[in-house]
Amino acid sequence: MRTEYLRDGHEWLRVADPEWDDPLDPSYAARRGGRWNPPGSFPVLYCAEDVVTARLNVAEFARPWPYQPGDLRPDAGPVLVSLILPRRQRVADVHSPAGVRAAGLPKGYPRDDLGRPVGREACRPVGVAAHDARLRGVRCRSARSPEGAGRELAWFPATSRSRATPVRVEPFDDWYWA
Repeated sequence: MRTEYLRDGHEWLRVADPEWDDPLDPSYAARRGGRWNPPGSFPVLYCAEDVVTARLNVAEFARPWPYQPGDLRPDAGPVLVSLILPRRQRVADVHSPAGVRAAGLPKGYPRDDLGRPVGREACRPVGVAAHDARLRGVRCRSARSPEGAGRELAWFPATSRSRATPVRVEPFDDWYWA
């Protein structure tokens, strides 16, 4: 597995429901699972590296809705939580060509060789291996973008005391349309 260190002080972005009690709580993904962790496993905080990737996540999430993000009331749309992670976070690289190859995923990840989306069942063993290797997460190409544009992070807190530090919360209209 190819690894890298995250840039200290980078502001990661978490798209969150304004009703969530704690949008930086990684225990939800431990129960439900996600792309890089199976249900009932370990805590993970899923984040976007930049605003464009956060918007891609909302647009893809909204695809099956009978309405689009532009139809949402300003107070009903997802907020954007900026956060900073603890220093010196070593993660699996699943975004560079060498990192994707080392992870055993198709070179076109998030698409396979036939252009189909690579499912969670292919990604979860990579996340489990990274977690078992005591890495702090998986930095990957955005699965929400067919061509893998944008970067996301599945962050694995080192202990139950490890926390992301919130920086600010932006209302939907202030971040989505900016």
